[in-house]
Amino acid sequence: MAEEEDIYTKDGTVDYRNKPANKKKTGTWKACPYILGNECCERLAYYGMSTNLVLYFKNQLNQQTTTASTNQSNWSGTCYVMPLLGAFLADSYLGRYWTIAIFSIIYVCGMTLLTISASVQGLRPTCYEKDKCHATEGQTAVFFVALYLVALGTGGIKPCVSSYGADQFDDADPIERNYKNSFFNWFYFSINVGALVASSLIVWIQQDIGWGWGFGVPAVAMAIAVVSFFSGSRLYRYQKPGGSPLTRICQVVVASFRKYRVTLPAEKSLLYETAEAESAIKGSRKLAHTNELRFFDKAAVKTESDENRGSINNWRLCTVTQVEELKSVIKLLPIWATGIIFSTVYNQMSNMFVIQATYMDTHLGKFKIPEASLSVFDTIAVILWVPVYDRLLIPFVRKFTGHKNGLTQLQRMGTGLVVSVFAMVFAAIVEVARLGIVRRHNYYNATSVPMSVFWQIPQYMIIGCAEVFTFIGQLEFFYDQAPDSMRSLCAALSLTTTALGSYVSSLLVTIVTDITRRNGKPGWIANNQNRGKLHYFFLLLAVLSVLNFFVFLVVAKRYKYKKAINKDDSVPMVTGGDDK
Repeated sequence: MAEEEDIYTKDGTVDYRNKPANKKKTGTWKACPYILGNECCERLAYYGMSTNLVLYFKNQLNQQTTTASTNQSNWSGTCYVMPLLGAFLADSYLGRYWTIAIFSIIYVCGMTLLTISASVQGLRPTCYEKDKCHATEGQTAVFFVALYLVALGTGGIKPCVSSYGADQFDDADPIERNYKNSFFNWFYFSINVGALVASSLIVWIQQDIGWGWGFGVPAVAMAIAVVSFFSGSRLYRYQKPGGSPLTRICQVVVASFRKYRVTLPAEKSLLYETAEAESAIKGSRKLAHTNELRFFDKAAVKTESDENRGSINNWRLCTVTQVEELKSVIKLLPIWATGIIFSTVYNQMSNMFVIQATYMDTHLGKFKIPEASLSVFDTIAVILWVPVYDRLLIPFVRKFTGHKNGLTQLQRMGTGLVVSVFAMVFAAIVEVARLGIVRRHNYYNATSVPMSVFWQIPQYMIIGCAEVFTFIGQLEFFYDQAPDSMRSLCAALSLTTTALGSYVSSLLVTIVTDITRRNGKPGWIANNQNRGKLHYFFLLLAVLSVLNFFVFLVVAKRYKYKKAINKDDSVPMVTGGDDK
């Protein structure tokens, strides 16, 4: 009987027939190629459409530079806000599989309409010559409807795909749990393969062949992504949605304040929990009690009035698992906050690095390199570093740390924070060297300086290396430490650091510009950067990154990893931390 139970997963997952998932027939690496293929094609579609989007606004829709930039920022921000909606639907009602499926179809519809708006006579803008076009209000409206359909579509995919891939590995199985770390590495690898094709081939198609083909190819890639995802349906493991996590969080808060005068029992075993092996929350394992944030434990204290009511009122009495869900989310927030400065540094690749490049020599022989295309070296760095980390670095570090993954998730994230400091320092050194040439040869009014833009390659590649540590570590950490029934929502929460990093970057630029341009000075970020001091801005980010790292150390040291209780197992299992 025990052997028969061992062939099924213990983390609550089921197969496509809604029966307990068989380990030998479902999940693991058998199912992952379809998910990784979906992610690679979806990211190719996304970056293929978004990389040159500001140029489409400016040249095809004939928008002013500031309007084009604002529209691009608004759309990009929407793409990172919509995951909160997709994650809520996935965790509460639809499940990750159907959320990905439904929103992928919406995504394809948006991409198809985008292609039609750029290629069909009457819907596409009228062009008098290349990059000099006029669009009617109707044509612009169709384009924006398509664009925001894509934003809606990506909102259901972004927070769910990484979590859904990780669902294919049973947390209760030590062997499968070890594979999960590798999955997140190869998941991020797939993202960057798609991004590499988009930033090279698709950008070339848009600029040299036309926007119809330039949007059409990403649309086909997205259609392939959908086919790839559905192809693995029989092999997937499915996590049941557990109902609204926001409702459960509110119930704990309300019940805690209702019982604020209640004294907590000395024994944690006296706190209310269901007697069954499974949690009262569908599709979720029980969580072991922790001693942090004890005030919320009051929600699980069973009083005489609760006994007399007969049936349980969840707004007055909550299970220990429900209380621990809220605690888990609260404990994630300080770690989440330390990711914002890292995202601010990451944002410089599409911001200040590009401005720096416009004042450098961008020629390779007779060929002129687009300033923004240097970001391809960040992608290349990630593609190179993922297999090095997964196959070489983990076994090497494991010899010293004894940890199965070489580094814990928090150690991995912290390493990336340190590495990112060197990217800003190197960018500052390049700028100091460039300004040295300006001063020596009086190039103050020159449009470019005879210093090759390829000197920027190391700063891009250092950020790529930092991504492999921090962003992948963050993906894994937020999946592992989130309650089972809130994993999509916590993945969406981690994605918001990217949006907030962009906002912090804009805020810093505004503050620095306001302070340094007083009394008629050109400022650090000048209109003519040959007279500016951009290296000070990079050094400011380096200092903020160092301070952020020390805050991270304090927060990480106090963090205690989640303890889940597997089905048919009374011993709590630590996830992501010191288990070896």
